[in-house]
Amino acid sequence: MNWILVFIAGILEVAWASSLKHASSLFDWFITIVLITVSFILLIRSYKTIPVAAAYTVFVGIGTVGTFLVGIFLGEPFSFDQIFFLMILLAGIIGMKTSTKKESKAANGSRSPEKINV
Repeated sequence: MNWILVFIAGILEVAWASSLKHASSLFDWFITIVLITVSFILLIRSYKTIPVAAAYTVFVGIGTVGTFLVGIFLGEPFSFDQIFFLMILLAGIIGMKTSTKKESKAANGSRSPEKINV
């Protein structure tokens, strides 16, 4: 469930990061600030069960890749070198996500690492 929060937060990051370029009125800035706030609240909530480093890596990765793709869709220039390095970034994000271990409380209150299942 908390990985879903990270995913939604990442999508909202794409929305607010992409809207920064086009925000010109007070209403636009209000919507952008709301998107930023909701995005970070969801990310912070996910930290309750997901290690911070993994959740933040996935969050930033979704934001980076998504914002880059939205920029291309909106007509911003790009190169195949950028696409290549974006693929390397994606490989790192996927590796971070799949190799992250979840911390869970055992019956005696101690913590032991567990593989996260999605």
